[in-house]
Amino acid sequence: MVRHALLFSFVLALASCGGGEPAAPTSAGGPDPNPSIKPAPVQPTSEGHSTPAITAEDFAAHLRKLSSDQFEGRKPGTLGERVTTAYIKDQFERVGLKPGNNGNWFQTVPMVSTTLLDPASVHITVKGASVTSRFNLGTDAVIGTLNGSVEVDLKDSGIVFAGYGVTAPGWDDYAGIDVKGKTLIVLVNDPGWGNHDADLFKGPALTYYGRWTYKFEEAARHGAAALFIVHETAGAGYPWSVVENGWSGPRFSLPANQDRAPRLVTAGWLSEQAATKLFADAGADFAALKKSADLRGFKASVVDATLSVGYRSKVETTSSENVIGVVPGAQRADEAIVYTAHWDHLGTDARLDGDPVYNGAIDNATGVAGIIEIAEAFAHQATPPQRSVVFAAVTLEESGLLGSQYLVEHSPWALERIAANINLDALPMHGPSRNVTAIGYGQSTLDDDLIEAAKTQGRIVVADDEPEKGFFFRSDHANFARAGIPALYASSGQDLVEGGLAAGRKAADDYTANRYHKPSDNYDPDWDYRGVIADLELLYTVGRTLADESRFPQWKPGADFSRPAPGAK
Repeated sequence: MVRHALLFSFVLALASCGGGEPAAPTSAGGPDPNPSIKPAPVQPTSEGHSTPAITAEDFAAHLRKLSSDQFEGRKPGTLGERVTTAYIKDQFERVGLKPGNNGNWFQTVPMVSTTLLDPASVHITVKGASVTSRFNLGTDAVIGTLNGSVEVDLKDSGIVFAGYGVTAPGWDDYAGIDVKGKTLIVLVNDPGWGNHDADLFKGPALTYYGRWTYKFEEAARHGAAALFIVHETAGAGYPWSVVENGWSGPRFSLPANQDRAPRLVTAGWLSEQAATKLFADAGADFAALKKSADLRGFKASVVDATLSVGYRSKVETTSSENVIGVVPGAQRADEAIVYTAHWDHLGTDARLDGDPVYNGAIDNATGVAGIIEIAEAFAHQATPPQRSVVFAAVTLEESGLLGSQYLVEHSPWALERIAANINLDALPMHGPSRNVTAIGYGQSTLDDDLIEAAKTQGRIVVADDEPEKGFFFRSDHANFARAGIPALYASSGQDLVEGGLAAGRKAADDYTANRYHKPSDNYDPDWDYRGVIADLELLYTVGRTLADESRFPQWKPGADFSRPAPGAK
């Protein structure tokens, strides 16, 4: 008991706010009227006192705090989680929110933690037509169990190339082949991506069928023992290092009684180089098989090779926390606008030389700092919103959007009464932009609300110029959309006031290549906050408009989703 009391005191000490005078309000709207003049770097104020306005000083203070080493990379199930969730709850309470989960600040999300024991000893052995090859974890492959198996011993499992691993209306990569007990190798993204077929699925735009979570579930649904996705940076939207880092250390899932989707005994990824070698050793041409997977009439094929692998895992049932606050609606408190941002990141890795902490400054301390600022703006308006406005800092996004999945499935508000979700994730820190990128543009009438709000800032709204990366399915708004609730995921576009599209593209590419899911995603005191503050004001405006109206945003004709039926929970 003493040890627990000391730990709790330590967490509160780290999460508590210092004293100091309130920050002076700043003027931060749309593009700077004098874009050649860059303001001096913002010096964060004490986190304990903020002005009701959305300001760069307050945002920077939260951002610096959340991405500091004392938060230990915000890994679920660690001391870093306790510090993080205590800090967010403290800030929600300080700015004037009420507990948002039926009178509680926290929503406990049950989770299963699975950790590969002695990864260095795990080798994937493939016996081909004439060669036996071994593939090492990290450089060649990543692997893990998805069904909670403590011990896996897969021997001489036949290998099948199953294209993209998709079963969809008008397309079935599993047609005509029995894959029970087999090891499947599939491609990343959707059918038609490899040959740029604009008439397959949604052309260049990745759909849910291209998501790794779907591919694993579909393979398990067909009775496969294992599935490996072949990584390609262009098709995945991120480099191999992101896969490697994401599969190191504990992996998390919801318990089977909370998520009844089928689960594989073994799942993982292969690097493109490893896959090419595997097929070559089996006497097959991987490049030719890839091309065939994009053609109508594709048939899965047996590879002249078998796979064997054995490993043990530590499996623990534990929990993590969503943090939920609310500004109650003055007229229709049973209706809600829900802002979300995931607080979790990748924690620490003692094996790394130098900096071992994945601080996740942009991903996603920016989003959490953002909803705290927007929450304060709502809580301090003279006229309260007519609908309730909910602020949810969710967990386990990095593990497959699990915290928001649980939130949607155990929502304190009936799903049919949630007007919209507005999600903040990895806000760009590139300075002011002339445009706003709406991920999934064209899906719902929320685009129209965004366009009207952007006009007040002198900005235009554009569609995502990298639809093949599937951003619409890679953050927490996707769970709201899948439940039928229109969702908005938008932030500064790449047409920067200073440098135009070339500068915006360079900055975005640099982040993906050098910072995304790496320890180098650190707080930078030289960031230009004008663009991100404009984004927060924009998303506040959209939410405030929706909170004061009686209409419900709708999906547009041809959208992938539909509104939940009356009585949905």
